[in-house]
Amino acid sequence: MPGASQYARRVKVLNANWVAGADGEDGQFEIMVITDDGERHVMAPSPASAAALAALVRDSTVLVWDPDDRRLILANIVGKMPWTERD
Repeated sequence: MPGASQYARRVKVLNANWVAGADGEDGQFEIMVITDDGERHVMAPSPASAAALAALVRDSTVLVWDPDDRRLILANIVGKMPWTERD
Protein backbone atom coordinates (compact mmCIF):
# COMPACT_ATOMS: atom_id res chain seq x y z
CA MET A 1 0.00 0.00 0.00
CA PRO A 2 1.23 3.52 -0.70
CA GLY A 3 3.33 5.16 2.00
CA ALA A 4 3.82 2.00 4.06
CA SER A 5 6.67 -0.41 4.68
CA GLN A 6 6.52 -4.13 4.04
CA TYR A 7 5.70 -4.62 7.74
CA ALA A 8 2.42 -2.68 7.65
CA ARG A 9 -0.62 -4.70 8.74
CA ARG A 10 -4.35 -4.03 8.96
CA VAL A 11 -5.63 -3.08 12.37
CA LYS A 12 -8.04 -5.61 13.84
CA VAL A 13 -8.60 -3.86 17.20
CA LEU A 14 -7.94 -0.32 18.40
CA ASN A 15 -8.52 0.42 22.08
CA ALA A 16 -7.93 3.60 24.08
CA ASN A 17 -7.40 3.98 27.81
CA TRP A 18 -7.26 7.21 29.75
CA VAL A 19 -5.32 7.39 32.99
CA ALA A 20 -6.42 10.29 35.17
CA GLY A 21 -3.76 12.74 36.28
CA ALA A 22 -3.82 14.87 39.39
CA ASP A 23 -6.71 17.32 39.71
CA GLY A 24 -6.41 19.95 36.99
CA GLU A 25 -4.07 17.86 34.82
CA ASP A 26 -4.87 16.30 31.45
CA GLY A 27 -4.02 12.73 32.37
CA GLN A 28 -2.51 10.33 29.84
CA PHE A 29 -3.96 8.41 26.93
CA GLU A 30 -2.76 4.96 25.92
CA ILE A 31 -3.70 3.51 22.55
CA MET A 32 -3.37 -0.21 21.87
CA VAL A 33 -3.40 -1.50 18.32
CA ILE A 34 -3.78 -5.19 17.54
CA THR A 35 -2.95 -6.05 13.95
CA ASP A 36 -4.38 -8.88 11.89
CA ASP A 37 -1.33 -11.03 12.69
CA GLY A 38 -2.08 -10.76 16.44
CA GLU A 39 0.78 -8.38 17.26
CA ARG A 40 0.10 -5.72 19.92
CA HIS A 41 1.48 -2.21 19.70
CA VAL A 42 1.08 0.54 22.31
CA MET A 43 1.47 4.30 21.97
CA ALA A 44 0.84 7.22 24.30
CA PRO A 45 -0.42 10.22 22.28
CA SER A 46 -1.06 13.67 23.68
CA PRO A 47 -4.68 14.46 24.60
CA ALA A 48 -4.97 16.59 21.43
CA SER A 49 -3.65 13.76 19.24
CA ALA A 50 -5.99 11.25 20.92
CA ALA A 51 -8.95 13.55 20.26
CA ALA A 52 -7.98 13.95 16.60
CA LEU A 53 -7.62 10.18 16.21
CA ALA A 54 -11.01 9.54 17.83
CA ALA A 55 -12.62 12.04 15.45
CA LEU A 56 -11.16 10.28 12.38
CA VAL A 57 -11.89 6.66 13.29
CA ARG A 58 -15.26 5.41 12.02
CA ASP A 59 -16.73 2.08 10.95
CA SER A 60 -15.92 2.75 7.31
CA THR A 61 -12.33 3.75 8.07
CA VAL A 62 -9.66 1.15 7.31
CA LEU A 63 -6.72 1.33 9.71
CA VAL A 64 -3.22 0.06 8.97
CA TRP A 65 -0.37 0.09 11.50
CA ASP A 66 3.19 0.35 10.23
CA PRO A 67 5.55 -0.58 13.08
CA ASP A 68 8.58 0.35 10.98
CA ASP A 69 8.01 4.06 11.67
CA ARG A 70 5.08 3.85 14.14
CA ARG A 71 2.66 5.20 11.52
CA LEU A 72 -1.11 4.73 11.72
CA ILE A 73 -2.64 4.96 8.26
CA LEU A 74 -6.34 5.85 8.09
CA ALA A 75 -7.94 5.09 4.73
CA ASN A 76 -11.48 5.60 3.44
CA ILE A 77 -12.13 8.73 5.51
CA VAL A 78 -13.73 10.06 2.32
CA GLY A 79 -14.10 7.68 -0.62
CA LYS A 80 -12.42 4.30 -0.97
CA MET A 81 -8.92 3.23 -1.95
CA PRO A 82 -8.66 0.08 -4.13
CA TRP A 83 -6.27 -1.64 -1.68
CA THR A 84 -8.81 -1.37 1.16
CA GLU A 85 -11.35 -3.74 -0.36
CA ARG A 86 -11.88 -6.84 1.78
CA ASP A 87 -10.63 -10.15 0.44
